[in-house]
Amino acid sequence: MKRISVLLPLLLLFVAAFCQELRSPNGNFRMNFSVAGGGRPVYRLAFKGREVIKPSGLGLELKNDSFSLASGFVITDSARNTHDDTWTPVWGEVKQIRNHYNELAITLSQPASKRKMVIRFRAFDEGIGFRYEFPAQENLVYFIIKEEKTQFAMTGDHTAFWIPGDYDTQEYDYTTSRLSEIRGLQMKAITANVSQTSFSPTGVQTALMLKTDDGLYINLHEAALINYSCMHLNLDDKNLVFESWLTPDAKGDKGYIQAPSVSPWRTIIASDDARDVLASKMAYNLNEPSKITETSWIKPTKYVGVWWEMITGKSTWAYTDQFPSVILGATDYRNARPNGRHGATTANVKKYIDFAAKNGFDAVLVEGWNVGWEDWFGNMKEKVFDFITPYPDFDLPGLHAYAQSKHVKLIMHHETSGSPRNYERYLDTAFRLMKSNGYDAVKTGYVGNIIPAGENHYNQFMVNHYQYVIEKAAGYHIMVNGHEAVRPTGIARTYPNMIGNESARGTEYQAFGGSKPNHVTILPFTRLLGGPMDYTPGIFEMDLSKINPKNSSHVNSTLANQLALYVTMYSPLQMAADLPENYERFPDAFQFIKDVAVDWDDSKYMEAEPGKFITVARKAKGTENWFVGSVNGDSARISAIDFGFLTPDKKYTATVYADAPAAHYKTNPQAYVIKKIAVTSKTRIKQFCAPGGGYAISITRD
Repeated sequence: MKRISVLLPLLLLFVAAFCQELRSPNGNFRMNFSVAGGGRPVYRLAFKGREVIKPSGLGLELKNDSFSLASGFVITDSARNTHDDTWTPVWGEVKQIRNHYNELAITLSQPASKRKMVIRFRAFDEGIGFRYEFPAQENLVYFIIKEEKTQFAMTGDHTAFWIPGDYDTQEYDYTTSRLSEIRGLQMKAITANVSQTSFSPTGVQTALMLKTDDGLYINLHEAALINYSCMHLNLDDKNLVFESWLTPDAKGDKGYIQAPSVSPWRTIIASDDARDVLASKMAYNLNEPSKITETSWIKPTKYVGVWWEMITGKSTWAYTDQFPSVILGATDYRNARPNGRHGATTANVKKYIDFAAKNGFDAVLVEGWNVGWEDWFGNMKEKVFDFITPYPDFDLPGLHAYAQSKHVKLIMHHETSGSPRNYERYLDTAFRLMKSNGYDAVKTGYVGNIIPAGENHYNQFMVNHYQYVIEKAAGYHIMVNGHEAVRPTGIARTYPNMIGNESARGTEYQAFGGSKPNHVTILPFTRLLGGPMDYTPGIFEMDLSKINPKNSSHVNSTLANQLALYVTMYSPLQMAADLPENYERFPDAFQFIKDVAVDWDDSKYMEAEPGKFITVARKAKGTENWFVGSVNGDSARISAIDFGFLTPDKKYTATVYADAPAAHYKTNPQAYVIKKIAVTSKTRIKQFCAPGGGYAISITRD
């Protein structure tokens, strides 16, 4: 007995050194960490006793270094912490966000190199996040990442909702397939897209949505992407193991690190209820609190714009059809022949300002206002965008005065044409010009291959550029809506002036051949988990040949579905994207767009199944008004609506904008019905949703 009593403490110390467990506050998640053979860090994850991630390796490979940070480790320390607080976002789906987690930080030492690395885990009630930390130390100061070796070992051949691991675009329709089918389908998905060529070999992008055969929903993503390359996931389809694959630079390097430093968080959300995935705020909670102390200038915005007419080909961004060999400078535009189709003219912008003022919109976006579009569309190697010189037919100060007289803001557009260094040279001058002309929001764009040649949209170089623009804009009190930038990873908590991003296949692709009708039933499970999307909804004319006879595209959505997007596709920046004349044809349906809020006190996810349907109810900020949106996939269905979210014993009037019985996204998209009904918290109704359809409801207190 004496011998056993001596050995037992030693055994417990041995177990503590090689195996650590972390549970979520509600106990549903259990993460186990250990150091396996060869000193490889390994973790596994379970949810309610069901395995989510099988034993999976962790670590990094370094370039030109004889020591790997993926093996040869021993556990030398561990620290635990519990955190629970509530914070108030500047804008958001809810008034307050609870940040509640249990934390485990494992210190790993590598005796052979005398190096240390910390892996920090945080377990939330909806999942876990973990990151690598590189403390200040003598033997690890500057290093180059050859590859990150984070693994996510799947428990089966799950159904995945994925897009290819492209380094330069996320503007894909989603493919739904088994994991084992990804390799065979990836090239087909890439070829079907409009054009990018750089991608990870068998990779997919995050956020990756998965569903197991027994009904478990899993989401893999990252949070707080700062000074690091964006992560894709490569699949070993024989063993069903995903491994991180960082976006390379022109040399093939994955990241340049100086200790002390940290990686982004790798996140795993899991639930047996798809609605929990949509409601997760884990990505925001893994980011730092706001670094902007005075935020009154950051305002959720509903806007219209000189945009859809160019996207559909009705008008052009360029002022003239002549090329730069003729036009050598800004003054030469005065002698150039206008093409007669330029969209950003003073007269046309005034029409949009009048429309915005008449219908209660906050702002007007104007694209194609500045010189240089002829050069860009002429495929010249040199880019001439200077972000400060307007075309001759665009009266910059005059339009500022006109918009101000109508109590409407203008939103500036800065298309960089993939030239970040050129943009950075102009930033201060461009932002000062914006402020002096009443612009307090900018839409940035990065269309085309990145210059310098060989860089990619999502490598460390470009991630740092996007962050630089956000922080520089904050100094000028300018809100940023980034298009073609890296997908958001919750950074809007730290910099809430990042009020929107594109970073996915938006409405514009409906004018380039269309998107799948179920596309909008997947995006909230994937792209939107890291932050809001400027999806640009609100298209009422689905036959685009009626706008431009040369455009034969069809918008694969019903009109009611377009209304619902203002609720299901959360964003504090929402555009009524169609032409004003199309809204004037359907004033009763347009009323919902005018009424719907863009900032919320509460959100309830009522129905959800990725790829099939999503129904959301949201309470408008500072009011008793609620709005409901439901978007549907390929097949007709009946949605069951429970109004239990309303205040008990209060009476409300609900205005329902729904698909007509004969509605169909392809054959009868503009068939809708509007009805008013009295509702209370006890009301239960059923509502028809057409293929590619849905409904929207506006609810006001009596």
